[in-house]
Amino acid sequence: MNLSFAGTPELAAVILQALLDSPQHQVLQVYTQPDRPAGRGRKTRPGPVKELAQRYAVPVRQPVTPAQLAQDAHLADVEALIVVAYGMIVPAAVLSRPRRGCINVHASLLPRWRGAAPIQRALQAGDAHTGISIMLMDAGIDTGAVLLQKACAIDPADTGSSLAARLATLGADCLLDALAALDAGSSKPQAQDDALATYAHKVTKQEAGIDWGLPAAQIERNVRAFNPAPVAHTRLHNVKLRVWQAQTLAAGTVHGNAGQIIAYGPQGLDVGTGDHPLRILRLQLEGKKQQGIKEIYNGYPDLFVSHR
Repeated sequence: MNLSFAGTPELAAVILQALLDSPQHQVLQVYTQPDRPAGRGRKTRPGPVKELAQRYAVPVRQPVTPAQLAQDAHLADVEALIVVAYGMIVPAAVLSRPRRGCINVHASLLPRWRGAAPIQRALQAGDAHTGISIMLMDAGIDTGAVLLQKACAIDPADTGSSLAARLATLGADCLLDALAALDAGSSKPQAQDDALATYAHKVTKQEAGIDWGLPAAQIERNVRAFNPAPVAHTRLHNVKLRVWQAQTLAAGTVHGNAGQIIAYGPQGLDVGTGDHPLRILRLQLEGKKQQGIKEIYNGYPDLFVSHR
């Protein structure tokens, strides 16, 4: 098929790579979010999809608004528009313009976790499984008929980054299978059951602030969900911290009050929560790189004074 592709982050780039490597398909143009400041220097940088498209000399378009996307005449020249974590709503006027419509690669088992942050919300909820859904887009938010689904187990140590990497690989395989079935006329779209739907709201930096009154297990899941972005953060002893890794401690250990530092040493920084203590294993001091707690302790043994 002759295709257009719309996506922005690394997950989308993995799937775009699969299309570029496929002898059955040709990507005629790529749509991606405008370049934005990134990194400590806040220099404007292209996203992973744009970088990949440029390496393959695929034309790149970066509309700023949905209305600008709707005005692009090139969308009528392709069999389908493939949409993967684009970061912009595809307007209704675009959905029927490609001959076979718009096809979304969504990182959940729809109708669970419709919306912008399915990976993070699955981790926060403690789901045992998630997966990939290949969906024919309609005017709703992730409400279209599903062409293909495959499940993926969530490991207890998974972060947003590690789970996204596995889902990207699975998504590439699922998309190629779905396109082959669509081209062969054997595809059987299945309507979603709206009664089973849950919604994955966009993650904000504000909600990544740690609420120490929550149960330790929930805080630990949040830490994993918000890694690598926006990263769980807190302030302890007036020290700003970004928390990259943590683990819950068993019942029976010294509890302490919510937000109280219980112990600090090379084994970890133990903090009281709404129930069991949470041990911080990897953190980032303001203006510094992330480090394991042993390295932090060796460099700053008096940074946190125990309340015991």
